[in-house]
Amino acid sequence: MKLITFAVPCYNSQDYMRRCIDTLLTGGEKVEIIIVNDGSKDRTGEIADEYAAKYPTIVKAVHQENQGHGQGVNVGLAHATGEFYKVVDSDDWLDTEALKEVLDRMEKWRINQTPVDMLVCNYIYDHLYEGRQQQIHYRNVFESGSLCNWHEIGRFLPTQYLIMHALIFKTEVLRKSGVELPKHTFYVDNIFAYQPLPFVENIFYLDVDLYHYFIGREDQSVNEKMLMKRIDQQILVTKLVSACTDLHQVREKKLATYMTRNISVMMAISSIHLLLIGDADAMEKRRELWEYMRQMDKGLYKTLRYKRLSGLTYLPGKLGDFATLTGYRLARKLVKFQ
Repeated sequence: MKLITFAVPCYNSQDYMRRCIDTLLTGGEKVEIIIVNDGSKDRTGEIADEYAAKYPTIVKAVHQENQGHGQGVNVGLAHATGEFYKVVDSDDWLDTEALKEVLDRMEKWRINQTPVDMLVCNYIYDHLYEGRQQQIHYRNVFESGSLCNWHEIGRFLPTQYLIMHALIFKTEVLRKSGVELPKHTFYVDNIFAYQPLPFVENIFYLDVDLYHYFIGREDQSVNEKMLMKRIDQQILVTKLVSACTDLHQVREKKLATYMTRNISVMMAISSIHLLLIGDADAMEKRRELWEYMRQMDKGLYKTLRYKRLSGLTYLPGKLGDFATLTGYRLARKLVKFQ
């Protein structure tokens, strides 16, 4: 069994996918790389086949009709034979020295039969064209180099989230969780980084900067204009995340608190961007989203509405809308969102 399977969903990725795949190949025979060509119209499929032919014991090329990033993740998981599973977007890449350290750890876990369900590493917001980077670490949450559980973790800072780029799950944990991402939908990485968490018992944090998250493409889904354009998909994913786990059944209090905060942030993002759109249709969608939450789980709704950040993005009246937008714009300047 390979130590880890890397899934690389690709759509029209010919200009940058080699950078990504070449960093993964430094793992040699310890890794499996599944390139999922999602109906690309450029040379992506040809390049994928080229890698599969050159590295037949490492690389698999899977071709499908265009179904979106989420289906690429699903297909990668369905084909995965590695003990661990990680998604690497085709415009991102891994630090090769950090990858070596990760693989060395995994080999030791296998030899010693250490039960690790999820590995957490740092990631880098890489503004490659601007020559600047921002590191996101978890030193205040986990003790580096040791195994822990949810009860033993520290407190997450407001800017810290367990996003997909930071996580490597045990493959069997993902399959046990039943996570399956919707087709033709953006922002599905939120589901991938959320739904499996209650199935994770043992966590290992390695304080290395493994993942480089490329920032700079104009069509990037995290771009504010693109998020507003795709607001219906953001709303859909927010609903799917909030409904996929009954937080009342999550036994570990710290995990339940973190997962609640995660939903709060997603509600805030949806509410604010609907408010930025500002037309009557957007305001009705905002009202419907909060009503959906109230109908789904009244207890969670009250927490989100009155005890979490999300409540500040759904204040009553025109004055409340003005306060929300003013606070958001101030936060953008202070935090300098990616």
